[in-house]
Amino acid sequence: MVVLEVANRIFGCKSRLKGSTLMETLVATILIMVVFVVASLVLNNLFSSSINSNISVITNHLNELEYLQSHNQIRLPYSDTFDNWDIMVSNQKEGRNNIIVFEATNKATNNVVSKVVHAME
Repeated sequence: MVVLEVANRIFGCKSRLKGSTLMETLVATILIMVVFVVASLVLNNLFSSSINSNISVITNHLNELEYLQSHNQIRLPYSDTFDNWDIMVSNQKEGRNNIIVFEATNKATNNVVSKVVHAME
């Protein structure tokens, strides 16, 4: 108490600052923690969904298979497994045109990525 009086005289303060009670401090701390928990859950959901929906790796592999097929390096029908994807390449007839269907199915999520290429005769 003596220290506060000396500090008030030195700095010229006439009134004391009112502090917060323990209950107010606890409520504010809990509110801040709730906001951080909700924010972290939202960010976690965003990151995990972006990772699960990333199909660039399988798209690149399908492009590679398309290149190999166009240069007669693979025989149709072709099936393979790449990472967690089942890949099927087949030759189909659509009207008078032949098309080649590249299809990849994720084993875990059942997502399907497909690509259709018109076959050269």
